[in-house]
Amino acid sequence: MGFRSWRARSRRALVAAALMTTIVTGTAGWAIGSEQQPLTGPPPGTSSWRADHSAGLTLPDPKTASPDRIAAFFDSLDQDRRERLVARHPSVVGNLDGAPTALRFEANSRYLRAERAREQARATDPDLTLQDHERARSLIDRYDELLTPGRQILAFDPRGRGQVAEVYGDLATAEHVSVVVPGSDIDLSTFDRATDRYGTPAGMGHALRAATGPRTAVIAWVGYTTPVGLGPDAATGRLAEAGAPRLVRFAQGLTASGTPRPAVFCHSYGSVVCGLAASRLPAADLVVLGSPGMRADSVADLHTTARVWAAKDDSDWIDKVPSVELFGLGHGEDPAEPGFGARRIPAERAEGHTGYFAPGTDSLRAFARIADGAGTSDRNRPTGART
Repeated sequence: MGFRSWRARSRRALVAAALMTTIVTGTAGWAIGSEQQPLTGPPPGTSSWRADHSAGLTLPDPKTASPDRIAAFFDSLDQDRRERLVARHPSVVGNLDGAPTALRFEANSRYLRAERAREQARATDPDLTLQDHERARSLIDRYDELLTPGRQILAFDPRGRGQVAEVYGDLATAEHVSVVVPGSDIDLSTFDRATDRYGTPAGMGHALRAATGPRTAVIAWVGYTTPVGLGPDAATGRLAEAGAPRLVRFAQGLTASGTPRPAVFCHSYGSVVCGLAASRLPAADLVVLGSPGMRADSVADLHTTARVWAAKDDSDWIDKVPSVELFGLGHGEDPAEPGFGARRIPAERAEGHTGYFAPGTDSLRAFARIADGAGTSDRNRPTGART
């Protein structure tokens, strides 16, 4: 590294340190209040699952069994035994990576109905506060929306702020599969909010599916605890470190159950999760957009066999965040910079931090070509994409 390069990098590091210090100290009261505790470990109901020997079976431990082992276990069961497990343990089967997707849809429908009934009882419980009643009613509305006929809920966990994954398209027959990994401020309640539609996982997933051919399926995945606001959680990799193994296991579960290696689209802080997961992630393509960094200095540092793509529009505020990592703050080099080595996706028509999936944008058109499989060949790069 030359002296000028070293001096520029040092200057950027000092700017980043000053910025991050301002974020941490200047908003301390707010930031501490919004600090999130990551959801980790196996699905809810795992203890009952482990203790169940009623069918004369040894059920695979959701915490230790690999998705391949879980897929093999379900392959060994007839349909009657599968259905009995869904009925007895919907919260486990619905979130068990490697289980057949059709069973997971059925299990999560059961689990959502059970949670809705529980909240209906809470909404009128005289021993609870008015605030408890209000939250219960809000959750009832949320569960009603997720139970709308035709929705395919591949994962659902009401713990904490809530997590969910939804499929658009036919996952069983898809020749190409994509997974959307969101950034900050996303949970069960904001998964498909009406405002800022294309900044939500559901909006991104719907838009990508609509822009692709009939052979594709898209999954909007909120399977990790995201940061809230711009406090220390967003500036550090703590939540991403907890989320990366969950993303890896989810993707491994897809391939174990017979789907092709996915293209993974990672927005904002989600790209930090994807960067930490990259070396173990069975992805065909890794696409980052509006990224603050991937905790890597280059594509080579990701140690992935996936093709790596990056998009950033000129109006995205994330471009003002210094691209360094210092004392655990910041997320490293900008993947959209030529020196990082990612294939560049045009985003001249995208607007702001959440406009990349908006219909009519060059970025969405390029994303669709990758999702359709065009990104797997050097001869078929997305239109306008640059190396």
